Amino acid sequence: MTPTGLLGGSFNPAHAAHRRISLFARDALALDEVWWLVSPGNPLKSDAADMAPLAARLGSARQMARRAPIRATAIERRLGTRYTADTLAKLVRRYPKRRFIWLMGSDNLAQFHRWRDWRRIARTVPIAVIARPGYDSAARAARAMGWLRRFVRPADQAHRWTMWRPPALVLLRFRPDPGSATRQRAENPLWHHAFNPSTPRDSVTRAALD
Repeated sequence: MTPTGLLGGSFNPAHAAHRRISLFARDALALDEVWWLVSPGNPLKSDAADMAPLAARLGSARQMARRAPIRATAIERRLGTRYTADTLAKLVRRYPKRRFIWLMGSDNLAQFHRWRDWRRIARTVPIAVIARPGYDSAARAARAMGWLRRFVRPADQAHRWTMWRPPALVLLRFRPDPGSATRQRAENPLWHHAFNPSTPRDSVTRAALD
C-alpha cells in the first residue's frame, strides 16, 4: 500500500503555504506523496466571480508542486464528484493499492460540520489536521469535534497512521505560515492570465484537462 496524503482546495491560486503544509505532512505522516485535489468548485464558497478557471488553477498548482513529491490533479472533474465524501469513496475504490489520509487545516476543522456527509468522510479515511494561525481554539471547540474527539490519536504516533482504522484523527502542529490565496489575489487579481494559454496535464490521470 502506498501512503498518500490528499489535500483538497480551490488553489485559487496555489501558494507556498500549500507546499509547506504538504511537505510537513509528508514528513510527519511518512507519506510517499501528496495529491492536491484542485476542486472544480467549492460548494462552501460563494465567490464564484472571483474563481479562476480550473485550467489556470491546476496550472498554478502544478507549478507550485514542481520538484516535490506532490501531484496536482483535477481528478474530481473526471470522477464527476462535487463533494469530498463522494470523491473519497471513488478514490478508495479506484486506487486499491494506495492508503489515503485526508489533510486539512484547522480552519477547515472549525467548519467541518458544514461539509456534506462529514461523518462518512471520517469513516472512509483517517484525517490529519494541520494547525493554522488563529484557528486552533475554534477548531478544538468545533461542533464536529464533539463527535471526533473520541477518535483523536497521539501526534507522536502519526507515522503509524496506516495501521489506524477510521474514524481516526490526528492534530499536527508546525510553524505557522501566513501565506494565503486571498492575499495573493488582492496583490495580483489577474494572476490566472499567465496560465490561460496552455492546457495543463493532470499529474495523476496523465490526461490533458478537457
